[in-house]
Amino acid sequence: MPAPAEISPLAAAALAGRVAAVTARVLIDGSSELVFDYAIPAGLNVVPGCRVRVPLRRQAATGTVLALAEPSQADFAMRELLSLIDPEPLITPVLLRAGEWIANYYGCSLESVIRSLLPEAVRSEENSAKTRRIAVLDAAPAAAVLEKLAKRAPRQQAVLLLLMAAGDGRLPVADLGEGAAATLKAMEKAGLLRIEVEEVRRDPDADEIEEVVESKPLALNPAQAAALDQVLHALMHPLEAKPMLLLGVTGSGKTEVYLQAAQRALQLGKTVLVLVPEISLTPQTVRRFKARFAAMQDQVAVLHSHLSQGERFDEWHRIRKGIARIVIGARSAVFAPLPDLGLVIVDEEHENSYKQENPPRYHGRDVAVLRAAFEGAAIVLGSATPSLESWHNTQLGKYNLLRLDQRADGQSMPLVRVVDMRLEAAKHKGGMAILSDKLRTALEQRLERGEQSILFLNRRGFARSLQCPACGHVCQCPHCAVALTYHRTDERLICHVCGHQAVVPRKCPACMDPAILLQGYGTQKVEELLTKVLPQAKFARIDADAMRRRHALRDTLHAFKTHKLDILIGTQMIAKGLHFPNVTLVGILNADLGLHVPDFRAGERTFQLLTQVSGRAGRGDLTGEVIVQTFTPHSPSIQYARRHDFDGFSEQELEFRRQFGFPPYGHCAVLTARSNHERRAEFTLQTLHLRLSENLPPGIQLGEVLPSPLVRAHGQFRFQITLRAPRARPLTHHVQAVLARTSLPEDVTVVFDMDALNFS
Repeated sequence: MPAPAEISPLAAAALAGRVAAVTARVLIDGSSELVFDYAIPAGLNVVPGCRVRVPLRRQAATGTVLALAEPSQADFAMRELLSLIDPEPLITPVLLRAGEWIANYYGCSLESVIRSLLPEAVRSEENSAKTRRIAVLDAAPAAAVLEKLAKRAPRQQAVLLLLMAAGDGRLPVADLGEGAAATLKAMEKAGLLRIEVEEVRRDPDADEIEEVVESKPLALNPAQAAALDQVLHALMHPLEAKPMLLLGVTGSGKTEVYLQAAQRALQLGKTVLVLVPEISLTPQTVRRFKARFAAMQDQVAVLHSHLSQGERFDEWHRIRKGIARIVIGARSAVFAPLPDLGLVIVDEEHENSYKQENPPRYHGRDVAVLRAAFEGAAIVLGSATPSLESWHNTQLGKYNLLRLDQRADGQSMPLVRVVDMRLEAAKHKGGMAILSDKLRTALEQRLERGEQSILFLNRRGFARSLQCPACGHVCQCPHCAVALTYHRTDERLICHVCGHQAVVPRKCPACMDPAILLQGYGTQKVEELLTKVLPQAKFARIDADAMRRRHALRDTLHAFKTHKLDILIGTQMIAKGLHFPNVTLVGILNADLGLHVPDFRAGERTFQLLTQVSGRAGRGDLTGEVIVQTFTPHSPSIQYARRHDFDGFSEQELEFRRQFGFPPYGHCAVLTARSNHERRAEFTLQTLHLRLSENLPPGIQLGEVLPSPLVRAHGQFRFQITLRAPRARPLTHHVQAVLARTSLPEDVTVVFDMDALNFS
């Protein structure tokens, strides 16, 4: 495992004054990817990772120092840096090294990586720490002084009495009322008090409705204890340790292993990074860590995209300064500037949301493994349904496998029943059956017993499309090659790709037939159905439409946790990580949604999703039951999920991948061209295909130019080439070399995605 990156000898020599003249290689902020060398003026302590102000043409610009170099033998005078923006480097040597690796591996610009390392809230000079003025009384004044002030300056006496009553003799100036400024100035001049300026943290959890109650470490079962022992050994001997895959069934107590491992890391003087896949899971994880480390709650920081600019600025600098020793966040938190990193935890490591869909297209889990190697830290990847890439690494001996095969509370896994919806459709004489008879009966039984249920459907909206039975016309998005989804709450047709909205037509736009019909169903339709079949039930819907309001998700989950709701209806936002002991029934509606799509990972994703959703049932003292409604009951993904058999599923799926050379037996990348002009996008990609085929490195398989499964999105036509290779670097370098010498039309955008997860 690589040793932690240190400052270069050249930089050390420059700081020590042994090198008379050193140049700084600066990446200029902006999309142009400009890198220039500047001379460093005397007295300016510059090291890689510093933010600097530089002259650029006739104006000043800002940038990041990438490296220090010896001065070139140029025959012109090199321009000097103007100033340092921050006295200390904001990017550590390790993160700079990781950034260069990301740019090289994923074939993206270094500028885009730097933007991820330094978020906008930190780069922008418009953001700063929030401060407030504090009136401080160092010693209580004598009674004679107070008596004198009562006659001569009663307002000053009142301020002193307030400060004396405050206990610590400190009060914010704002709390002393309007018009106190002149009084305080006079008192400060007279030596009666002093005014301090202190930073105020903009706490993302300041308005948390649920009080954090301290929790104590739980007794571990033998499997948990064995897993924890291996993690602790890795903490003590990081240079010998391999990444660890913690395969634990839902409810097996993986979080308790995380917490106790984090506690040991903190005792060793190390810091801890915890990654979660969804923003919705971050508050729950934060509460668990704050409850366990109640005496040091201020040392827990959060990083995710829902923070305000001010909150992100404060959290980032608390981390950099070492004030926060535990960082919890989504994908981008992998770049948190933690000093002395000792433990990295990647929860639900199989989740696709760890893959960035915009440049730089890195995978958060893989970058976490890389950073742990660079930092000399232990890393644990946890999941009930690991990605086949991580699972394959355990078989190759690259990762150590830790297993938790039983639930921590001793409860059995929930019983999973599969309902063939083809038979249900026959009962309804071809009509659409949303709730099978078995699921409806099970819901009624839970209501009678005071137990809770979850209904999962991975499609929001009311109906998936609006179709004319007379001519077959379907209302399509004018910008994307998808049908518009009907949303009854908004009374709109909405595109789930670009967000386009349209008025619901009363007649078919094509043939004017008034009998236009709704096809399919989403979470809104399920919600409406429940009001009819279970009018006595209290329920709520969780999806992207219902959770628009800030803290709406938190409030809804709190209501469900406190038994104010009987049934929760939701999309994948409720599929994982949630722990509700009173939930004894989970209903999965239309389990086939993600199964029949043009993606070799479709079976794996379906298995993972069904297993994760099923794991929400029976997590308390009561036995759980799961009812899976499907039109393809004999699918291997559904049958293996029904038996909670990850080993069986992975064995047959890996054999399929091996035969065709799909990951994890190689790397798969996608090259996409998109443009408002269909023919231009296709022709550009065909030209690139010809150039890629020339001098093609051995082992690389180059696919044909084909329309993307979603051939039009956001008004642009899309064509793609799929490439496969046993090794990633030769593939990336070949594609980047071809792109570098190809001049693209102005209205065509070409995107390269290494280790692609999205093929649509």
